[in-house]
Amino acid sequence: MIMAYKNIDANRVAVITGASRRIGAEISRTFHYHGYDVAIHYNNSKNDAEILAKELNQIRYNSAKTFKAQLGSISDIKSMVTKILLWRKKLDVLINNASSFYPSTLEESNEDSWNDLINSNLKGPYFLCQAIAPQLRKNGSIISINDIYSVNPLKGYSIYCIAKAGNAMLTKSLAKELAPNIRVNGIAPGVILWPNTDIQMNEAMKQQIISHIPLGRKGSPEDVAKTALFLAMSAKYISGQTIVVDGGSSL
Repeated sequence: MIMAYKNIDANRVAVITGASRRIGAEISRTFHYHGYDVAIHYNNSKNDAEILAKELNQIRYNSAKTFKAQLGSISDIKSMVTKILLWRKKLDVLINNASSFYPSTLEESNEDSWNDLINSNLKGPYFLCQAIAPQLRKNGSIISINDIYSVNPLKGYSIYCIAKAGNAMLTKSLAKELAPNIRVNGIAPGVILWPNTDIQMNEAMKQQIISHIPLGRKGSPEDVAKTALFLAMSAKYISGQTIVVDGGSSL
């Protein structure tokens, strides 16, 4: 059943990057369930993005829309923000979720892998904040999905860890620069979903990783999504912080 609202502009609006799959899709559904209209960003996952938008729009009419952008392109970012503002005249939350993740050893890394990992994890979020911050309403919120490896690096993933470390400093720097009207925070997940890479993990490898997590299990996308919702809606006196969601594995 489709629920129609007479004044759709009264709804809060969240812009979520990498929103069509995995953790991004869960964040999209969670914010939508709590009354947000959702701008679903994608780059290559057009089909997944459109399926998710259709799902959400069947729940509440015209409450979700897809937007394509290559986050390494500043012109793409500016164009996307313009299109989002044509769809909704206000913005309340930006969630920088999009991320590339794959090995990058010092010996094997090249400029292409550097650009890809830095663009999706650091450059894109920074310039998207630049484009969106002036459009966020007072008491708006920016949330970046970081990683526990921004503090304790993962061997063989040097560029990814460097980018995420920069992303953590982005949160702190912009929390100062955009205060007092905009709160900027981060979330550093641990093991939430098994990596979607060419490296296949067997059950023994997975259990070895889980054995080092104090809570004895991996997390779920819902754990990250609910933390993001808390930061956006309830954490009115929290800014410049990165909340670790890792079952205690970083202890």
